[in-house]
Amino acid sequence: MLQPKKRKYQKEFRGKMGGVASSNNKITFGEYGLKSMENGWVNAREIEAARRAMTGYTKRKGRVWLKIFPHKPYTQKSTNSKMLGGKGAVEGYVAVVIPGTILVEIGGVDERTAKEALRLAAHKFSLKTKFTTRKEI
Repeated sequence: MLQPKKRKYQKEFRGKMGGVASSNNKITFGEYGLKSMENGWVNAREIEAARRAMTGYTKRKGRVWLKIFPHKPYTQKSTNSKMLGGKGAVEGYVAVVIPGTILVEIGGVDERTAKEALRLAAHKFSLKTKFTTRKEI
């Protein structure tokens, strides 16, 4: 599971999301990519599931690049607990994604294989995505 090795602060505020991606919005490593069309949080489990789906379909031919990393911790209080005693324990980590962000890239395979691998990966993410190529951007 993806998570940071070390953090300056254990817990973080939820924060606001808005705008469009000004960085990480171009395909840099591979030929094909998956672009997010809405903002939200992508869980570390979703990223790992998408990676496994892509590498499983391509049978480890080609190369897969993950362009997002879950840096932000999210907390959750236990059920049936009173609303006192501070914030809950860290439950996991998420990546904050805004529209236009490239989530994953794939290279070294033909377009049909890449399209199907990225379609399988898109089903793992909890937000709308779009297949893109290096030429389109």
